[in-house]
Amino acid sequence: MSLPTRNLRYAPLAIAAATTLISGILMLIWTAWMVPVFVLAAALLALGIRDTRQTHHSILRNYPIIGHLRFLIESVGPEFRQYFFESDHDEVPFSREMRGLVYQRAKGVEDKRPFGTVESVYSSGFTWLTHSIVPKVIADSNFRVRIGGEHCTQPYDASVYNISAMSFGALSANAISALNRGAKAGGFAHDTGEGGISRYHREGGGDLIYQVASGYFGCRNDDGTFSPERFAVQANDPQVKMIEVKLSQGAKPGHGGMLPASKISPEIAEARGIPMGVDCISPPAHSAFSTPLEFLAFLAQLRELSGGKPVGFKLCIGHRREFMCIVKAMLQSGITPDFIVVDGKEGGTGAAPLEFVNHVGMPMLEGLHFVHNTLRGAGIRGRIRIAAAGKIVTAYDIARAMGLGADWCNSARGYMFAIGCIQAQSCHTNKCPVGIATQDPKRMAAIDVGDKSDRVARFHRNTLHALGELAGAAGLSHPSEFLPYHFMIRAKDNEFQDGNEVFPDLPNGFLIEGNSHPELQSWLERWGRASAETFLPAVMPKSKFAA
Repeated sequence: MSLPTRNLRYAPLAIAAATTLISGILMLIWTAWMVPVFVLAAALLALGIRDTRQTHHSILRNYPIIGHLRFLIESVGPEFRQYFFESDHDEVPFSREMRGLVYQRAKGVEDKRPFGTVESVYSSGFTWLTHSIVPKVIADSNFRVRIGGEHCTQPYDASVYNISAMSFGALSANAISALNRGAKAGGFAHDTGEGGISRYHREGGGDLIYQVASGYFGCRNDDGTFSPERFAVQANDPQVKMIEVKLSQGAKPGHGGMLPASKISPEIAEARGIPMGVDCISPPAHSAFSTPLEFLAFLAQLRELSGGKPVGFKLCIGHRREFMCIVKAMLQSGITPDFIVVDGKEGGTGAAPLEFVNHVGMPMLEGLHFVHNTLRGAGIRGRIRIAAAGKIVTAYDIARAMGLGADWCNSARGYMFAIGCIQAQSCHTNKCPVGIATQDPKRMAAIDVGDKSDRVARFHRNTLHALGELAGAAGLSHPSEFLPYHFMIRAKDNEFQDGNEVFPDLPNGFLIEGNSHPELQSWLERWGRASAETFLPAVMPKSKFAA
């Protein structure tokens, strides 16, 4: 902001003082109509005097009264950029075009675009789907995938597009109700997030994926450790279809959290199984296990306690060797999860420090490709389903993820847009303007649960219909048939590559065979450093120039 010159910076304070004096005299000797003027001028004078004496803001001491304009403009800057200056393709983090598409599909209105693409199709990074001269028409777009390995006695036929983890507490009661009722109406699953199963999850009746994180909410002892007995009660609820252990999430991998006691309502305490009046801590790491083999044993325990329901885990890839440690533990123990959810660092419903949001964790496409090929290399990809999560809101996003190895996809922010999120990015302030990310009863009352749940189901249905059209255009009968081959990627302004070149499917069993694939030496070296007994590295890799 351009501020007044140095000689005039105290002018507003002087004007307020003069106006107060003059209006006060006129109020006494002339007319009571001067009372509002006097009150306003006196208030500004008091504010200006306070500004000159406070010690927190230098700008207010130097520019009393008028300096507040700087903070006012700064506070509404995001709204001005979003509504007046942002183009349809500015990503902050979702473009107006993407948000508009979700709104249209959720409302069931026209989602077509005239006059051709506005994408920079000749710029590096642009991707496209290759279509067939003999496309197919797919009549039924209720695409599903069966989840459950040989040790699972209650497999689940999941939709290929489900609601990703968002906790009650982070989201309001009405938002949870709308999402879950929409999942029920649309026949897809709703991940509870780490905050436990609330009464609002149960009232909706939609299929649940019960997430167990390091805080063990809903299945914890009083000291915060895991309680097998309490877990069994939660997991054996018929509404719970799968169990997901969260190792890390894309928004803040490797970072714990704390819900202040002041924000813990009786309903949140009930869902999480925590006391009122005490800060609720989510530690960065689990206390139930500390080694890869212990982790696999923990998954087996959860499967048994749940009565044989599908059990898996969610993570954002960090140290690639650590994931290989888990895979080695699978081979050594014979215990395999039923599914793995790969979250990308671009996932973002959880508020986190800026350094974590911007620079910690692997993006989803690379993480998905790594997990898919590590399982292939170990020869066990066919026994484990993979889900992808992280900025997946369109049918093309789903198709691309499935082409790179995902069996299904999850979305958090896509479904938030479906119930009215405007990307105000005030989720952590408890002042969400549309009542989604808040516990303020008056704000959340703005959500009409019936209307928004219809939008959730409609968004899911219309997105899968579009996915079916994409699969048919590629000459496929089901989205599960997408391969890297079906996608092209522009590497440079004048050069593009086949998806098989950028994201190749590596040979089955190559990590076990070892030296038979010398061109995969970097994979083999990392596999050699991995251990089923510990997550700690036996030796740190050095630069090729190090002694």
